[in-house]
Amino acid sequence: MKSFGDLPNFFHYVRGRLWMEDVSLEGLAHRFGTPLYVYSEAAILSQIRRFEAAFHGLPHLFCYALKANPSGRLCRLISSRGLGADIVSGGEMERALRSGFPASRMIFSGVGKTESELDWAVRRRLLFINVESEEELRRLEGVAKRLKKTADISVRVNPDIDPRTHRHITTGLAVNKFGVPPAAARDLFRRAAKQKHLRPVAIQCHLGSQIREVKPYLSALRQLLSLARSLAAEGIPLRWLDIGGGMGVAEGEKGELNPESLAAAIAPEMGDYPLRLILEPGRALVAGSGALLMKVLYRKASAGGGPLRGTPGTRLRRGRDGRRFVIVDAGMNDFARPSLYDAHHPIVPAVLPRGGPKFRADVVGPICESGDFVAKDRLLPWPAPGDVWAVLMAGAYGFSMSSQYNSRPRAAEVLVSGHEAALIRRRETLKDLFALER
Repeated sequence: MKSFGDLPNFFHYVRGRLWMEDVSLEGLAHRFGTPLYVYSEAAILSQIRRFEAAFHGLPHLFCYALKANPSGRLCRLISSRGLGADIVSGGEMERALRSGFPASRMIFSGVGKTESELDWAVRRRLLFINVESEEELRRLEGVAKRLKKTADISVRVNPDIDPRTHRHITTGLAVNKFGVPPAAARDLFRRAAKQKHLRPVAIQCHLGSQIREVKPYLSALRQLLSLARSLAAEGIPLRWLDIGGGMGVAEGEKGELNPESLAAAIAPEMGDYPLRLILEPGRALVAGSGALLMKVLYRKASAGGGPLRGTPGTRLRRGRDGRRFVIVDAGMNDFARPSLYDAHHPIVPAVLPRGGPKFRADVVGPICESGDFVAKDRLLPWPAPGDVWAVLMAGAYGFSMSSQYNSRPRAAEVLVSGHEAALIRRRETLKDLFALER
């Protein structure tokens, strides 16, 4: 098993078959079909306990980022542990409420909140609304005044800090659309403090995703603390300091940013300052809990790609050497991260092969684009059609980013708890593709 690297917690091989907790993943693939998302309840609860233990010495609130995985069953599990919710749309608001998150533990972020969404948020008295522009603040003023209610707000600060992650998932640089510079944030706080229907209660930033270093968080934290202290001196005291989420998980040869290291670095900075800390973990809580099961359909080689059987070839180069392909039934419509971000996810067989050679191959899906791939140039045991493979670390931004592209129904989802496996979202049918058309 060492040749496949370390498995996430609660995944293990039993007599050559891959299990999640006490359930065979090959058995789930046969029972529910593929592509299939499978999640471990124990893995999610373990991560929640780990975060709570790491930040035990700091007054804090974790607000789960629903965007990572909005499955109702998973959200109910997470809300039952006392976490709040980070939401970014009206749909996520409704999901959060239906999943048991109280409005008093919800924070509403996003640069493009509509008036109807702001109306919803003010009526339900969320913990706070993250304001990201002057025009949004003016619109929120109008909504709160019309409703004759007071809206608790935060201002999202853009600290212009490079989190050293993929350019598509940075959110705290000056070139990004999110938040406002510190000087502009100060002005928005001052304006809000003068309004009868607005109450500044928090300051927030979010640097991006898949951040693997503590340093960017500390740089941002120091900016927020400095601004919060100066606002308090002006008579605008705040209650919450929100440093967002984005804690990186293992991907390829890149390790995680563990919560223990982050908490140890943050605690001395916070000291005894009377602000309660908010973090918005999403991926960090659920990524390792999930696997995408997929079935091998075909094998092929392009010109110069080498034999499909026999002695393994050398590492294939792009260009004239050609490539080998393993074609699976999961595509970029099911799992977009490799195509969007060149994300590296481990792929392991549901049943270990009995010896035999390994080949370097591209693992590709059925979608009609060359950008449709699960892995590139990956060393894997050469499969037979019908073999089941598992894409690991797929519990976040998997199903939540899936689509019906190429008119393909979306995958089913299953939650494993001990020796039980429950279907928590059925597979879409062809009829579902046309259900909303008129």
